[in-house]
Amino acid sequence: MEYYPKRRKDFNNPYTLSYCEKSNTYIISFKDSRGIQQVIEVNKQIYQAFNKFELEDISQMNKFDRHIEHSELFEESLHKRAVDKPLSVEEIVESKINNEKLREAIQELPEIQKNRLKKYYFDNMSFEEIAKEEHCTKRAVKFSVDLALEKISKKFQK
Repeated sequence: MEYYPKRRKDFNNPYTLSYCEKSNTYIISFKDSRGIQQVIEVNKQIYQAFNKFELEDISQMNKFDRHIEHSELFEESLHKRAVDKPLSVEEIVESKINNEKLREAIQELPEIQKNRLKKYYFDNMSFEEIAKEEHCTKRAVKFSVDLALEKISKKFQK
């Protein structure tokens, strides 16, 4: 009896195909529900149908192996892959404290510096646009914004 070259099998595939050249018979063997090995002689068409099914099954297993990730996903691995990782409690608290410091530092600035800083950073206006709006020079606006940043950074250094 000749067996096909050892093929990869899905665990749900219980049968084995074989062909006997001497007697020109096609054989399918499998274990039944009681665990007893059964050997059945079949015609060529049935044998070819089983063979085709087995080849398609192997093809599906190969596709699965190539295209689907085979790792168990745990909370830790999902967290590492997250695009928007949730902040820890410490990070949230630190962020709130820094935001409050920033608000206080901005509130302590002179009105002109505060307005220019808000226009530049929050309204996305250029120095030229602010200067044109306030009827002053670009250099005066830039100096004012730089001075405001310097005062704010000093608050964070304390």
